Amino acid sequence: MNPASIQPADVASGSFLLLAAAMTATTVLLIMGGAWVSPRWKLSVALATLVALVATMHYFVATPVWLVAQQMPVVYRYVDWLVAVPIQVLCLYFFIGSVAAVPAGLFWRLLIASVAMVLARYMGESDLMYPTLGFLIGLVLWLYILGEVFFGRLSEVNASAASRAVQVGFFWLRLIVTIGWALYPLCYLVVRLGSGADVAKLMVIYNLADLVNQIAFVLAILATAMTDSARSR
Repeated sequence: MNPASIQPADVASGSFLLLAAAMTATTVLLIMGGAWVSPRWKLSVALATLVALVATMHYFVATPVWLVAQQMPVVYRYVDWLVAVPIQVLCLYFFIGSVAAVPAGLFWRLLIASVAMVLARYMGESDLMYPTLGFLIGLVLWLYILGEVFFGRLSEVNASAASRAVQVGFFWLRLIVTIGWALYPLCYLVVRLGSGADVAKLMVIYNLADLVNQIAFVLAILATAMTDSARSR
């Protein structure tokens, strides 16, 4: 498809263009924001910047593919997730690590669980593994991550944090990881284990979900870092 021929009602193509622009703007804002926060927050903001940068690269590569073919091979989306999702999980770790010591072992457990979660879903969706098995493995690993976020060491440190900004920021981050990320197993369930879904509608859902799951996620980190830095001056 020639981009010049995009119709006003082509919501799927429009969503790709929207996210490409939004991700670029978010990346630039985060790069600038690194200078606005105190030293203890710079690593968290840098990781958030990486998430936005990876997503920006994904949309600049995926958008022309969609505009021309009106199809999106599953590998495109999973390459983005395989890099961005583990970094987002580590964002949670270092977000709390900015206010208190967090066990190093938890770092590795979260990293391995997040990578394995995305790989299991990819293998199930691309028929490299039984789809049901891929779904179940991915679901269990996501629940493990949620367990660490809500009931593990991260939650304990957050509850005792002196900074109200940190507590509020962590509330929004884990809300996104819980409700926003629930979309992925649900879509997997419909596409691979259910009756399937229209490709264009599925792309719109995934793209608009990134407004929350990636953009809102990283902006919440930046907002918390800036608020906490301002109060500590």
